[in-house]
Amino acid sequence: MNKRVEEVLNVQINREIYSSYLYLSMSAYFNATGLKGMANWTKIQYQEELSHAMKMFDYVNERGGRVILEQIERPAIEWTSPLDVFEGVLSHEEYITKNINELMSIATEEKDYATVNFLQWFVGEQVEEEANVNEILDQLNLIGDNKMGLVMLDKELVQRVFVDPTLNI
Repeated sequence: MNKRVEEVLNVQINREIYSSYLYLSMSAYFNATGLKGMANWTKIQYQEELSHAMKMFDYVNERGGRVILEQIERPAIEWTSPLDVFEGVLSHEEYITKNINELMSIATEEKDYATVNFLQWFVGEQVEEEANVNEILDQLNLIGDNKMGLVMLDKELVQRVFVDPTLNI
């Protein structure tokens, strides 16, 4: 495996693990505030991000590289509102998208086309991630201070179930 590509994939593996940790913290926050649907949505995000990290982990190993795990930073634990949480989700997903795009650029520069092919799925996944969060943000902005609207959205989000998206790669 190309050493430069291996290094940036290792950084991304650690980012994905941090992402899962961040979403798990958000889930704990929502559980503590009585929003079980939002707790469920962010817990599913935790599972998805961990599956992304493991897919990259397995890929590096499969290509003969070495995975190096770093210390994971403590995520935020407090937010001011559900809107604040989901604005944070969008910001974080945009950051991950930027990083996936940088990974793609490096793999292309290094002519590591197997990794380019591998990363293509993550590029598409990030489009979907941002669209999902934007939909929730649109709903939260429409709801405003309407507590009944918040309860209805929460009941909708409790229905989400985890299906490992990396199994289709």
